[in-house]
Amino acid sequence: MIEPLYVRGRSPLHRLPAALKLAALVAAGAGLFLVRDPRLLGVAAGVAGLLVWSTGAGAAALWRQTRGLLWVLAAIGLFAGLFQGWLHALGVLLRIVALVGLALAVTLSTRSSDLIAVCERALLPLQRLGLLDAGKVALALALALRFVPEIWRHFQEIREAQAARGLARHPLALVVPLVVRTLKRADEIAQAIDARS
Repeated sequence: MIEPLYVRGRSPLHRLPAALKLAALVAAGAGLFLVRDPRLLGVAAGVAGLLVWSTGAGAAALWRQTRGLLWVLAAIGLFAGLFQGWLHALGVLLRIVALVGLALAVTLSTRSSDLIAVCERALLPLQRLGLLDAGKVALALALALRFVPEIWRHFQEIREAQAARGLARHPLALVVPLVVRTLKRADEIAQAIDARS
């Protein structure tokens, strides 16, 4: 499997077991929603930033991973500021930055195969109850981790090609080729999975 986000390294974060990192991420995510003080949320965002930096990921790679988030943060901040006050908006933005930073640190320091193995083990009790097939859920997660970055790359390629044709502002000129390319790739993957049973 291609590792689109994992950065090889020997940092303390890299050496921690994937299960521990995922458990800490879940606990931190739940805990951040209980915190309301922007100062504490700022500390959490700073800690998340330090953890991301400790993975050894380059600034250019981090910018490619997070630049799309800036518009989302701007929209959320503006909406929250207008309707709930600017102090509340600051807290919301710091919480999102901390959550994204922590998730990015885990993703950058852990092989996706390790993350999927942990998720599959965590789902085994539900499989024993007959509620789901842990292997199929793990496969779906693996495909999502593998192909979300690829879809984003396709979007960038199509946007650049359409901009060269003068169609950068036309949404259908971006969406239709992206959907067609994504469905074609999904069909290829489905045929490969069927061939391997």
